[in-house]
Amino acid sequence: MPVPDLFWAMMKEEWRIHSTIFGSAGFALFPVVVAFFAFAGSLTLPIFSDTLPYAAMAPLALALFLLAGVMVGSFGTMGREFMNRRFGQASLLAYASRSLPISERRIFATFLVKDTVYYVLLYVLPFAAGFTAATPFISLDPALGILALVSLALAFLIGLSIVCLLSTLYARSVRLLAGAIAVLAACGVAVYALGTIPVFPPYAFLLAPGPSPLVLSLLLILVPAAASVLLVTVDYPDRTRRFENRLDPLAERLRTVGSGHFIAKDALDLLRSEGGAGKVIFSFLLPLGLVWVCLRILIRFIPGIDPLVVFAVLLGVLSATIYNWLTEFDSFTAYAVLPVEVSEVIDGKLKSYALANLLPAAVLVLAAATTGGEGTLLPAFAAFLSVSAYTLAVTVYLTGLHPNVMLYAAGVFLRYVLAISPVLLGLIFASLIDPAYAFASLLLVPTAGLLIVRGRRKWRAWEMPGY
Repeated sequence: MPVPDLFWAMMKEEWRIHSTIFGSAGFALFPVVVAFFAFAGSLTLPIFSDTLPYAAMAPLALALFLLAGVMVGSFGTMGREFMNRRFGQASLLAYASRSLPISERRIFATFLVKDTVYYVLLYVLPFAAGFTAATPFISLDPALGILALVSLALAFLIGLSIVCLLSTLYARSVRLLAGAIAVLAACGVAVYALGTIPVFPPYAFLLAPGPSPLVLSLLLILVPAAASVLLVTVDYPDRTRRFENRLDPLAERLRTVGSGHFIAKDALDLLRSEGGAGKVIFSFLLPLGLVWVCLRILIRFIPGIDPLVVFAVLLGVLSATIYNWLTEFDSFTAYAVLPVEVSEVIDGKLKSYALANLLPAAVLVLAAATTGGEGTLLPAFAAFLSVSAYTLAVTVYLTGLHPNVMLYAAGVFLRYVLAISPVLLGLIFASLIDPAYAFASLLLVPTAGLLIVRGRRKWRAWEMPGY
């Protein structure tokens, strides 16, 4: 099958998957919701321009899309699971190498291009369109919309392609990944020693459009992407992977917290699936590090900001992605032959989430200890726990056991953003006045409890449509 035909077939497959679950209109309107929020957010830019000038907002927007690219770029780590388990029966095309004369490397390369186009159409293009529509109302040149589209797309693809390469190296060998990181770190130190820190190429293109930053950006995208396709590990081992049965011993140890077998299954799924600890590194710790770097830059423009409290609020939101890991390759249909209710599976996921949240909690304590933020650790910790619980509760209530799919429904995504964004902005602005106001976030905990109770009841009778 020619690559263009395979590409269009994958695009049709992606459309069919989502439109089957929540309707064609529900999926088609998703970019419209993104454009609406970009438009509304752009209209507020003049309000903050005295505190945060446009020159600082632009690199933050680019960092946001770089972060988005980093978070979706771990294809290499989970290549085999994308081939086998991403959507169960729906991953027929990605799994076609066993039945059709198409190499797995060609399939993976096409899959990478398809997902790139898919995310650009869903996020980058609507965001740039919303910003462009707002420019006449905020005294900016509408032509900036074109520059914003190109720059944001370049930033997103740089993050995606570099992390795709790193995760591919990790899938082959941890030593190979360590060697690549060492080389990158040595290059960074050498550049810093020369005293000339280069401008991020997409930002340089936004400031002064020209061939040099554009070519450099394309090299940062194409070279890692090509290397990851050449090195991707998609070979299936001849021998079956076998593990010792640890479900019952692990469940017995967790008996005191309840849902022992569900928690034990989640832990074994996470540790024994492709990627293993790589999921934690590439979809959580790496984006978290980027958030911390952005906050350190933001301090220069907003005096009085407490970076630890703001970091804790954002950490609470990012930690909700742990729930996505726990549900990504699981489905209630696997439990349908057992005498269990959906609410019991959700309870198990919630308890697994609580235990896994020890990792971000440790990250917050480490951040406070290494940056001298011990004085605001308590309000930061309260903000982290409250935001994490509230974001999780909203996710469970709106998406049940299927956050990785249901959040692409326009209506669900709209309610998700409206439920979370005002709370986050309110907490961040309150902490600018006094970090102790972060304790007010504890008011979110009862609301989170109520949402989880209603979510357990809501998803009891829902069954995910087949494809």
